[in-house]
Amino acid sequence: MTQTLPAGERPEASTPTPPGDTPAADGAAIAVAPQWKLVWWGFKRHRLAVAGLIVTAVIYMIAIFAEFLAPYSSGHYDPDYAYAPPQRIHVVDDGDWGLYVYGYKSEQDPETLDLTWTTDTSKKIPVGLFARGEPYKLLGLIPGDRHLIGAKEGTKAPPMYLLGADRNGHDLLSRIIHGTRVSMSIGLIGVVVAFLLGVVLGGISGFFGGIVDTAIQRAVEFFMSIPTLPLWLGLAAAVPPGWGPLKRYFAVTVILSMIAWTHLARVVRSRFLSLREEDFVTAAKVDGASQPRIIFRHMLPSFSSYLIASLTLSIPGMILAETSLSFLGLGLQSPVVSWGVLLQEAQNIRAVATAPWLLLPGVTVVIAVLSLNFLGDGLRDAADPYKH
Repeated sequence: MTQTLPAGERPEASTPTPPGDTPAADGAAIAVAPQWKLVWWGFKRHRLAVAGLIVTAVIYMIAIFAEFLAPYSSGHYDPDYAYAPPQRIHVVDDGDWGLYVYGYKSEQDPETLDLTWTTDTSKKIPVGLFARGEPYKLLGLIPGDRHLIGAKEGTKAPPMYLLGADRNGHDLLSRIIHGTRVSMSIGLIGVVVAFLLGVVLGGISGFFGGIVDTAIQRAVEFFMSIPTLPLWLGLAAAVPPGWGPLKRYFAVTVILSMIAWTHLARVVRSRFLSLREEDFVTAAKVDGASQPRIIFRHMLPSFSSYLIASLTLSIPGMILAETSLSFLGLGLQSPVVSWGVLLQEAQNIRAVATAPWLLLPGVTVVIAVLSLNFLGDGLRDAADPYKH
């Protein structure tokens, strides 16, 4: 039934919505858009995922430029300032603008010999951006001595502990920044290794079937039947104690990868079992395509969005696993600096009672895991843009 308009009025013409604004409302744009663009449109509507992407990018930038961002090196310490509390940055000094922190003043209990730290307002330590400090090599390649923030007097100035110090007088802020590189990279490397194992073994199992499928699935069930924590403890204890930090780093990565590939292998196998009977796979076989080409050119790209989401969601588990092993003393150990190694300092009652800032590495773990989980959830939801 048509609607009659009053005289003099004309029907309003509908204006097409630009695909860049609200692509879900423009069916023509969706019909011709490539897969990556559909995923991106769906991902942008997930605000927590976008926030997770930004935070994750910032964390990895911190890991890359750790030497520049940290006021001190990971090995810098001053035993005279053990358990020194965090210092607060002041901006205005008697009407003059400039960054500075107050120094420390300590008093020792004659009976318990415990130090009590107070703020010494008579001692001001000027602080500057891009200040000169300890020399370093960025990523082991680029020499430099500029730090994002530091005392203007450089190494001659009293220590500046913006997040406090540990029992050895290490700057906690610097060690958290340096630990970001180890903890985030071990998660990334471990997930990549587990991802390759899961995709390759799961793909072979689902594509060929038969005896190959049975053998791989029995191996998957064997690994899945072993309790995770005892397996971690057993494999970590098998690492020779005399190994250096680098060897131990890669050993922990391999240990974590050995138990993280089974779920992905199951999922990839089920996808391959359903896809190998599809028309496009049959057409590729009739066309004479080789088996590797069918797997990597036709079958894997058909659910690549799910693989990307699974890869992102697996990194938090790796980070938590490394943190747990290091916290228990079975993973990375000093002089390697990671978030789990730093949390070892928080195992005694003094850390909770008198030095609560030693728990701050746990906050960084929570932030990293949440941001990666939000990012993975957004990618998973955007994997099928036609549902939005």
